[in-house]
Amino acid sequence: MKRTFGLLVGLFLMSTVMNAREHLPTKEDYDAFLKSKTLVVMDPNPMSDFNFKIKAVMKNVWNVTEFEFITDQEFEEKKSDPSYSFLVSTVVTFDADKTKARYNFLSLLLGEADKDVRDLPDLCSIPLSYLRVEDDSYAYKMDAFVRFIQDHVNLMHKQPELIKANVFKHYNKNTQSLKNKTLLLVKEDLPKTLNTQQKIQRYYPYDLKIVSQEEVMEAIERKDPNVVFMHKVGPEGTKYHARCYKILIGAGDSKFYYFDYHMVSKKKPDGLLQSDLKKMGSR
Repeated sequence: MKRTFGLLVGLFLMSTVMNAREHLPTKEDYDAFLKSKTLVVMDPNPMSDFNFKIKAVMKNVWNVTEFEFITDQEFEEKKSDPSYSFLVSTVVTFDADKTKARYNFLSLLLGEADKDVRDLPDLCSIPLSYLRVEDDSYAYKMDAFVRFIQDHVNLMHKQPELIKANVFKHYNKNTQSLKNKTLLLVKEDLPKTLNTQQKIQRYYPYDLKIVSQEEVMEAIERKDPNVVFMHKVGPEGTKYHARCYKILIGAGDSKFYYFDYHMVSKKKPDGLLQSDLKKMGSR
């Protein structure tokens, strides 16, 4: 059974989503993480795409701590031990959202004695999908997600002043580099109003291609330094008035080049908006 966070998840965008959590990560938490052993919690479904992908990715990518794979039951037994950290898929709800939509997040948590899961220090979390969306919609991008989490915790360790700053602004500064990149967009992630290259380039002046999931996966696997791709988390028809996350990630460096979200409505569909493209393409 997946862990549920009833409060706002401790996303890396600290100033916007961490204000409701009692235990914000501190420099000491990141210091403790680097001395921990990371336990990767497997999905209870042994045939899940998440399980197959996370095993391969951790072996190829993770180098910041020792790690091993554990079951859901072992997580419950070890979550209070501060010598462990946990990379785990969690179900997140946002108290401020009237929709009570549920999202899958990939979270890096630090063990702490006498704490519920929702109160463990959350060092970094990334939205993966809505709860009812199949995990094959995001599993092929897992390599980039894990590399980002690893780089993020290293950044917070080296520059702890960013822990209290608006990290949203820190990462969005990377939009200035998009002019030197090719943006890959999967057609299924685009709204009807922006589903062709011609429509998009009315607002976005840089190089882009509309591609398949396989082409994005290939760019990630070869770590193409000239490519960024979009990770979109939307309701996909499962819920109407809920969040749509839009993240641009470097295929080569796994940096975040853009991060934002909006509430889906008739005027703001599930996908990129003109306002996103204008911000991404501003010189």
